[in-house]
Amino acid sequence: MEINQNYYCVILAGGRGRRLWPSSREEQPKQFVDFFGTGRTQLQQTFDRYQHIIPQENIIVCTNKDYAPLVRQQLPALKEENLMVEPIFRGTAPSVAWADMRICRRNSDALLVVTPSDQFVLNEDAFFANIQEAFQYVSQRDILLTMGVTPTRPEPGYGYIQKGDPTEVDGICRVQSFTEKPERDFARMFMESGEFLWNTGLIFSRARYLHECFQKLFPEVVNPFGKESFDYTIEQEMAFVNKNYPSYPKLSIDQGVLERGDNVFVMTCDFGWADLGTWHAIYECMSKGEGDNVVVDSQVLLDDAHNNVIKLPKGRLGVINGLDGYIVAEEGNVLLICKKSDSSALVRKYVNEVQIKYGEDYV
Repeated sequence: MEINQNYYCVILAGGRGRRLWPSSREEQPKQFVDFFGTGRTQLQQTFDRYQHIIPQENIIVCTNKDYAPLVRQQLPALKEENLMVEPIFRGTAPSVAWADMRICRRNSDALLVVTPSDQFVLNEDAFFANIQEAFQYVSQRDILLTMGVTPTRPEPGYGYIQKGDPTEVDGICRVQSFTEKPERDFARMFMESGEFLWNTGLIFSRARYLHECFQKLFPEVVNPFGKESFDYTIEQEMAFVNKNYPSYPKLSIDQGVLERGDNVFVMTCDFGWADLGTWHAIYECMSKGEGDNVVVDSQVLLDDAHNNVIKLPKGRLGVINGLDGYIVAEEGNVLLICKKSDSSALVRKYVNEVQIKYGEDYV
């Protein structure tokens, strides 16, 4: 597969991953965990995947200062200047703006993809074909292009994109609206209407155009020295960021740019996608065993148990009887047993309650 020197990738790896609690914990979120026992964490698998089409030196990882040591440990080949370490949590919009600014300093012709670090891709050949098509489309246009997939269930833990007017290219249309994590009834309406796609979180653009978008919305973030050019040093850039980052707006890239942009488009893709951020998503995307249970890299004895998702630590044996439609997950000092339906909302609720009642050691 041909590698294009103008292709760049920004991997977002700063999230806390609380929707997969307790397997994803504050000290080691899901992107740094070998969740499925493959020998590679989700961050490592994402890095491996993009190396097939993007030069290794063009792959940038954005994370929080708390997780920078984990990134360095898991990605020893990553150059230090390709690790963007935010000094405080401020969402993905400021970190992407900062990464894009650094890319523009290196290559004025750069084409950029922004990706989460925790996605499941079933058909990698189809994925690479879609990536190439997306890069080709944005290379000729001043637009932002997202990737969407057709919903297969009313999943309230995902974001949704409403399709607008079609373009001259089959499968690509304008974006009408974004909806983040709707209630299940709305998610069902979205799915049944045929107008909505799941938001994969993948964003493509010319780096220069994305910089212009950020410049209009957040000039204090992307134009720190009052210059249109990029002739300042990394040392100057870092000094400015460390001083000013806490005052930046706390926004996701979707909220900060996509929902406010004028030229935002979506490509419908079909490469076997899942956001591995919720227990329900893991249940849906993995193959089912006896009793339609999903057992994730765990030792269990099941009896009259159906439709469950189970994740236990190494060396722990679970004997489960009579459960139907549950999450059974244990990690460290926490055991979670709860209904699988609407698990993303339930898990968030329990994390908050546990944090308040029992403290940070259990989160």
